[in-house]
Amino acid sequence: MMIVYYKNGVPQVVTGWKAWLMLIAGAIAFVVIGGLMLGIALTVWTVALFALPIAVIIGFLMTLFAARK
Repeated sequence: MMIVYYKNGVPQVVTGWKAWLMLIAGAIAFVVIGGLMLGIALTVWTVALFALPIAVIIGFLMTLFAARK
């Protein structure tokens, strides 16, 4: 395994266990960030699916039973 990156235009090479460590750290970060994004998306979807229609129905019922002036 070999990772090459450029620092100030000069190629830097990482090999051996440091390269594997960087690869594993990157994979773990990718999975954690992806899991958080999926969790947030599912939370927003659940709120949109259940809470918003209930709020609309309650709002409609409140207008029906509102005191007339």
